[in-house]
Amino acid sequence: MSLTTFDNFLENLSPENRAEVLASPREERLIRLADLLECSEPEALERISEETSLPILPDWEMHDEPAKQIHPRLIHEYKCLPIQLPPEVASEPGTLPLITAWPPTDLINEWIYTVTGKHPAWHLARPGKIIKKITEKFGVGASTLGESELDELIDGDTEDTEAEDENAAIIRFVNEIITQAIKDRATDIHFEPQKETLQIRYRIDGELVPVSLPHDLVRFQGAIISRLKIMARLNISEKRRPQDGRITFDGAGQSLDIRMSSLPTMYGESISLRLLSQRAQPLTIQELGFLPEDEAAVGRTLGRPHGIILVTGPTGSGKSTTLTAFMRKINTPARRIITVEDPVEYEVEGINQTQVRHEIGLNFSSVLRTVLRQDPDVIMVGEIRDQETAEIAIRAALTGHLVLSTLHTNDAPGALTRLIDMDIEPFLVASSVEMIIAQRLVRRLCHACQQPAELEPGQLETALAALGLPASEAQFKDKLFAPSGCERCRGLGFRGRVAITEILRASEAIHELIVHKDSARIIRDQAVSEGMRTLQQSGWEQVKRGITSLNEIMKFADIIDTH
Repeated sequence: MSLTTFDNFLENLSPENRAEVLASPREERLIRLADLLECSEPEALERISEETSLPILPDWEMHDEPAKQIHPRLIHEYKCLPIQLPPEVASEPGTLPLITAWPPTDLINEWIYTVTGKHPAWHLARPGKIIKKITEKFGVGASTLGESELDELIDGDTEDTEAEDENAAIIRFVNEIITQAIKDRATDIHFEPQKETLQIRYRIDGELVPVSLPHDLVRFQGAIISRLKIMARLNISEKRRPQDGRITFDGAGQSLDIRMSSLPTMYGESISLRLLSQRAQPLTIQELGFLPEDEAAVGRTLGRPHGIILVTGPTGSGKSTTLTAFMRKINTPARRIITVEDPVEYEVEGINQTQVRHEIGLNFSSVLRTVLRQDPDVIMVGEIRDQETAEIAIRAALTGHLVLSTLHTNDAPGALTRLIDMDIEPFLVASSVEMIIAQRLVRRLCHACQQPAELEPGQLETALAALGLPASEAQFKDKLFAPSGCERCRGLGFRGRVAITEILRASEAIHELIVHKDSARIIRDQAVSEGMRTLQQSGWEQVKRGITSLNEIMKFADIIDTH
């Protein structure tokens, strides 16, 4: 290995670029170098291999017991792993085969020899798999906890500094958990005390995913919970009552507004964090996954000067994201748009956004009254929760405003009966509501690893029947895909989510049914007869397009009786 040659190679970079590469974490240096050389990661790795004479191993396996080969602190510090060499690769006696994404320094080689008694035999690989294997084996944050043994070996650590070191380690651990959540695109982090462990889970694309953690994490449970409460400026001595707070966090290149909630449980306080990126980019209607004909229908309704457009669905179904996409579409200098939200999830330039504050009496209805005196053209109400808010929203729609809002109902027709159940006069509902969109989110297949679906005999026909779809749709069997799992999607087979929608347009016939207080079932039948695509049908269209899998939409087969 020629580190001198590699150093000379780095010297060819400008001082600023060289400093940028070397200031990056070891696992990110290859990516930074590839960007500077304007080439791909594999090409940059080939260049490093040429300069250092270190071989590249495209396929490699981690040693069964890596911690017995090399101290975990060195694994985390240098982002390397002991590996099992394939039979065709010779291993010299007294050497320790290691894999890394960035060449070591002489000092690293000396430390490894000092700790293991073996000379390192280095091999190169892309960083994604290396980091994944380290995290799976040792857990997120393992590099910051339980380091005392090696610290004593290297630094001669004393008892006087143990408390200070542990506090610093807890701070780094919590920061690492949040930073990893950002990288994994998580929307929530849950710290859940169990009888003999502390469980941490991320919510990614709507699904809870357990986080690999150090095995002895439970002994730091109290310190971790206290650190989170300090960050949210909560009372750390109050452990019997729930508390709510906020954290401003800068990490992974993002600035986050984190909402924190603590709840006393049998084995300690459960902490939930909701991650809201201050730089989150709101999506367009097309990016949400609306089918072309649905996008056109929504566009026509958004172009109207007045009326109500409602988006319905349970918590976490993307209602606020959809309303934000609608506002972006109609946001022009000629339109004054004001929102009332709880909380403001996306900042949209040119729109006046207001956040409700229940603790001082600033709720949806009170803010909405003031908004009507602000000469708006379009009003977005985060949620219609009560009769008072519903009445004000309908009055606004009837007096020349376009009103966008959400309701918690299972399907589109149910929103109409829900408003009537709030004691809103049926003729007012019929006169004001222009469109209702029921929405759910399903996971997008990872296009890097998706594979043709292999279905059991009769499986598709059974699924189609459960979805209320005709058996003739089985002709599309060869167009279906299923998840696999790769580095890009964290082994889940899915990456991101897409909306499936049920769009009810208020026709004259439906107006009549509303006025006569007919049931949601009758309204649904009329809407379907007029061409409304159900949630199940919308989901099936996304399956046929290769966007999601059959199993994903089967979760919604029994939302509404489709037979």
